[in-house]
Amino acid sequence: MNRISPLAYVHPEAKLGDNNEIGPFCFIDKDAVIGDNNIFQNSVTINSGARIGNNNEIFPGASISTKPQDLKYRGEQTTCQIGDNNSIRENVTISRGTASKGTTIVGSNNLLMENMHVAHDCVLGNGLIIGNSTKFAGEVTVDDNAIISATVLCHQFCHIGGYVMIQGGCRFSQDIPPFIIAGKEPTKYCGLNLVGLRRRGFSNELITLIHDAYRLLYSKGVMAEGIAEIKKNLQITREIQYIIDFVESSKRGIIR
Repeated sequence: MNRISPLAYVHPEAKLGDNNEIGPFCFIDKDAVIGDNNIFQNSVTINSGARIGNNNEIFPGASISTKPQDLKYRGEQTTCQIGDNNSIRENVTISRGTASKGTTIVGSNNLLMENMHVAHDCVLGNGLIIGNSTKFAGEVTVDDNAIISATVLCHQFCHIGGYVMIQGGCRFSQDIPPFIIAGKEPTKYCGLNLVGLRRRGFSNELITLIHDAYRLLYSKGVMAEGIAEIKKNLQITREIQYIIDFVESSKRGIIR
């Protein structure tokens, strides 16, 4: 049984699962689909196109599946998909997709801190921590287990690799490869995310291997030459292949 405040509005065409808590002054629009065991604190807005899973907690002022801030958007039917077990804090805004991809995706087990923004057609993975007032422009991709500090500004179409740590206040328009710390001004490679990797159970041998991969990658002026050195000299584990694939598929180039 859902617990819906008499001061909340739920459109008759919205679809709710079971055991949800909808606080006062919440607004749930038509074409919203909500799973089970979610908590929407007061003043949460769930717009048309929202697809929300289970066990999420959304805090006051958050607005999910907002109309894209993209002048190319022409009112097409799109969605915003939110997974399970997310904590979406105060005043977070997440836009729905456009005709480009059709949906914005936020995975599961993420912490999205106060006042951060996820623009149209972004794809966010699982296990992310994203700091206060960080802003993602359209079609940004963030892989699993990244930590992105406060007031980070990310250009559209960028790709952020898994297990990274991005320092507060960074702004960048190139991709950030996995397993590293990115920081300073302009944003650059600042070594491996050693603390994060150890916390995630990476062995010292694997960390050394990843470090050697980046030493070879950044030793060359041309990234393709660095990748060739990695393939020639290092054991190609799953993690090393991830680095290779990330760099080779980058459309915006990676930070140096």
